[in-house]
Amino acid sequence: MSTPRTASVVGGGPAGLIAAEVLARAGVTVTAYDRMPSPARKFLLAGHGGLNLTHTEDRDGFLARYGDSAERLAPMLDVFGPADLRDWCAGLGEQTFVGSSGRVFPRSFRATPLVRAWLARLADLGVRIERRTRWTGWTDDGLSLTGVDGQETEVLSDVTVFALGGASWPRLGSDGGWVGPFADRGVTVAPLRPANVGLRVGWSDTFADRFEGTPLKHVELTVRGRPGVQGDAMVTRAGIEGGPVYAIGAAARDALDADGRCVLQVDLRPALTVDQLAERLQRRRPKDSTSNWLRRTLGLDPVGIALLRESGASALPTDPREMAALVKEVPVVVVATMPIEKAISTAGGIAWSEVDDALMVRRLPGTFVAGEMLDWEAPTGGYLLQASFSTGVVAAHGALAWLER
Repeated sequence: MSTPRTASVVGGGPAGLIAAEVLARAGVTVTAYDRMPSPARKFLLAGHGGLNLTHTEDRDGFLARYGDSAERLAPMLDVFGPADLRDWCAGLGEQTFVGSSGRVFPRSFRATPLVRAWLARLADLGVRIERRTRWTGWTDDGLSLTGVDGQETEVLSDVTVFALGGASWPRLGSDGGWVGPFADRGVTVAPLRPANVGLRVGWSDTFADRFEGTPLKHVELTVRGRPGVQGDAMVTRAGIEGGPVYAIGAAARDALDADGRCVLQVDLRPALTVDQLAERLQRRRPKDSTSNWLRRTLGLDPVGIALLRESGASALPTDPREMAALVKEVPVVVVATMPIEKAISTAGGIAWSEVDDALMVRRLPGTFVAGEMLDWEAPTGGYLLQASFSTGVVAAHGALAWLER
């Protein structure tokens, strides 16, 4: 009889657990290690907002969400794409549906039933999950792991899949502690940086006191002439956040890196041109205050009007065309991103040049990586989870091919 093949999966998020499942289905004896008391902590947190699993956008549009990493991720999405992810959910008893925006959610709108069914499946496949166990590096022959009692253990296996995430929400398990050990082995790791994160703005106390927690509805945000992103943004005490803010995050980081500041252009009425706005603004009545003028002719709400006043002008323009131009491009000076601990995801990670097409680390034969450990980023909307699942499946396939060799 042949010796059973063994695999260690380090990390208990979606990328790690799907890799463990693929390996176990192929007959490999799998042990997964997670430093938290229970796996999939961040996945469960995402479920509090409805668990946006993936998206039904056409392939070209979908790939474009991954920016510079689209070419590397494209074949992985072909291996395990949105349709495959939906079928996988159905196999766990969780049917999915498509929302009005094209986003895909489980019908239960929650992560807990899905995770419960998934862990039961993994147990049936013989996957052992060692909780409260932290990977601390390599020994001469295997992995060094530390349990809750502080005792170090050496683990030997035929292959290893790492899926330790980035560095966002460290209290949920991924703290970026893997960067040092990989870098010590000569693996190039781009610095981990916050992605899908709020931006810091130096609001006046008056504005922050009154409008903290107020949405800027149906606006368009632009940075440095890049394509604008429409949606609802949220004013916070320290700045601004929300879907369109996250989507322009990479451009904002580039501007901050170059100049130390970033000017965010806010279009308060993206559906109208400057000419159309100016035509409406010409209907000002003699006794209208500036606020009433803007409210009556353009339908601006108090937060929008206050944002115009925050633009830095000593006085708002009275000329209809000048006011229209300001409404279309309200300058908001961003001074920094929020810290990585408050980010939804991270940019940076192991450089693509360090891994082959099967996601094996070239310097570490038999070692594969998946998920946010790799240097890619994407906006929210299902793109993050989809790529995590896809890379986990590809890494597992690579590990199986390595075992066959």
